[in-house]
Amino acid sequence: MNQANHQHIANFIWGTANLLRDDFKRAKYPDVILPLTVLRRLDCALEKTKSDVLNKYEQYKGRLDDMDGILKQASGYSFYNTSPYDFKKLLDDPKNIGNNLRLYINAYSPTMREIIEKFKFSTQIDALEEVNLTYQVIEQFSTIDLHPDRVSNLAMGYVFEELIRKFNEASNENPGEHFTPREIIRLMVNLLFAPDLDTLKKQSIIKTIYDPACGSGGMLTEAKEWILESVNKTAQVEMFGQEVNPETFAVAKSDLLIKGENADNIKYGSTLSHDQLFGEKFDYMLSNPPYGKEWKKDQKEIESEAERGFEGRFGAGLPRISDGQLLFLQTMLAKMKPSNGGSRIAIVMNGSPLFTGDAGSGESEIRRWIIENDWLETIIALPNQLFYNTGIHTYIWVLTNRKKDHHKGKVKLINAVDLYEKMRKSLGDKRNIISDAQIQEITELTLDGEKSKLVKVYPNEFFGYRKITIERPLRLSLTLGESNIEVAKPFTEEGMASSVRKAVLFSIKADFKAERSYFIFKKLIGNLYLSKAEFTKAIESAGIKEGFFTTYTSKEHKEVENIADFMFKNFGVKNDKAEVYLNTDDTQMPDTDLRDYENVPLGVDINEYFKREVLPHVPDAWISEDKKYCDHKDGQIGKVGYEISFTRYFYEYKPLRPLDEIGGEIKKLEQEIANMLTDL
Repeated sequence: MNQANHQHIANFIWGTANLLRDDFKRAKYPDVILPLTVLRRLDCALEKTKSDVLNKYEQYKGRLDDMDGILKQASGYSFYNTSPYDFKKLLDDPKNIGNNLRLYINAYSPTMREIIEKFKFSTQIDALEEVNLTYQVIEQFSTIDLHPDRVSNLAMGYVFEELIRKFNEASNENPGEHFTPREIIRLMVNLLFAPDLDTLKKQSIIKTIYDPACGSGGMLTEAKEWILESVNKTAQVEMFGQEVNPETFAVAKSDLLIKGENADNIKYGSTLSHDQLFGEKFDYMLSNPPYGKEWKKDQKEIESEAERGFEGRFGAGLPRISDGQLLFLQTMLAKMKPSNGGSRIAIVMNGSPLFTGDAGSGESEIRRWIIENDWLETIIALPNQLFYNTGIHTYIWVLTNRKKDHHKGKVKLINAVDLYEKMRKSLGDKRNIISDAQIQEITELTLDGEKSKLVKVYPNEFFGYRKITIERPLRLSLTLGESNIEVAKPFTEEGMASSVRKAVLFSIKADFKAERSYFIFKKLIGNLYLSKAEFTKAIESAGIKEGFFTTYTSKEHKEVENIADFMFKNFGVKNDKAEVYLNTDDTQMPDTDLRDYENVPLGVDINEYFKREVLPHVPDAWISEDKKYCDHKDGQIGKVGYEISFTRYFYEYKPLRPLDEIGGEIKKLEQEIANMLTDL
């Protein structure tokens, strides 16, 4: 079926929703229309063998406990229906059409009935009955032929996804979670399989494909069709996937049953919290996980699995809870085959996984794990306005654990942002499309396009850096006086509590009386001290002058230093003109407000970088050797991080226009305005 035909069918079914307009909210339309579309599809598929199934059912009813195999054989599919009703016969009894519809649905084989139950359609039948719409809706659907011979499974996938897009767009929900434009899927499929054509051409070869967020199964179906139609009709391609949305899961699984596929390979539930294919390995994987969707609902299970390290899927780290894209990617990487040819992965994501997260963050650690294992092969920057619900830029990541020899240790970046054509008519936010020729061009660039200006190839370590912490010394001054009442007040007899006084100016034996110690500070009010040493000398001088010291030894000096140290720590103020504040062990105390960071490219000596890039600007700075700023893996100074700044790598400087040219344009505009005013 071509694009026009599938669009015609989708429009017809969408038009059926008009029957619901006055009695159902827009958000409820898909709850009625999608299950009826599936049921009509099944009804059409079973139409030719309906009588054979009913004959076999009557023949063996009461004689065999399990007729499942016989009835499947009679239907020609892996499912059947033992009800005498079909969509057209339901119309023969308008008064009882609701009850008969329930009987019809309940007569499906157990596997198919479980799938249909995901729609929770029984509630919608009640709603249709209440407003007397059941007959009209069934009548409308009975006029459309959705038999697999007329509407292929691939085309039916287009129909389902177009309906889902329309419904979600109409109710202001997020269609991007379910619907990936077909040209993007074709591009991803090309990128997956193009390097493996020789292998895929082998007679009766068996390959597996997996999608952790499979939606209605469009990516899996497109991938299989590509292999069978373009490369090898004898290939055996097994499809696997998991989907959290019950409606799209039901659509995917029912269509696979119609096609005779092993629908048990499609699992229901959250891949992130309950991976029902845990431990399985696949040859090829592709996915379009939801962008910017938080994983809070799955948080407990995900964090528990992360604690198991690489025994689970999330040993590399966890991204911030607001975006789970990298969790899906880690799931796919955990399912790579370690041998037997390894695996290839294609995943489309927004820009966040490229650069979000500083060194040491979950996102950076995941990128580090991927790149240091040499799994990242290619990233393609796509044009914007390709998706129906967003105009943002997206990127296809291609990953593999079996890189070609010439590509090992390297990552290829392809800037395809200008490879698109404008659509004649926009669909939501989708205004651009990638043509077949452009898909082929991008595919060829991934295979052998190093000389193109759209391609850049970098060694793995190019994306890494070591984040070092730059400290500058704390400079404190101290003033005791009326000019700073908050500092002066504690040193007056009235404002200084005895507990504070004892802590600050404790007695030196019996000669230094705590109750009279504030007197020294009153003598120092009004003075500015630019160093702790200067203040220490002032205390000593005042104490000796007032006779508080009968003797003055090194011990007393040390205690006075401690007093000065306490005062500067608690009451000193930052002052660029003050001397560097020294700890009691004569080490410089860093000023946290002046703390800065430098990202040193991997392979560059941090000390040489520091001398060249930092010291000329801040001569008093130093590199912190505090362990909390060291890397948790190699223990070296500075935390290792990885980021991919795509835009920066392809940035082309455009010189500013000459001032006389700009000035000439301004004068021209001024003259035009003056002429307009004259005319007025």
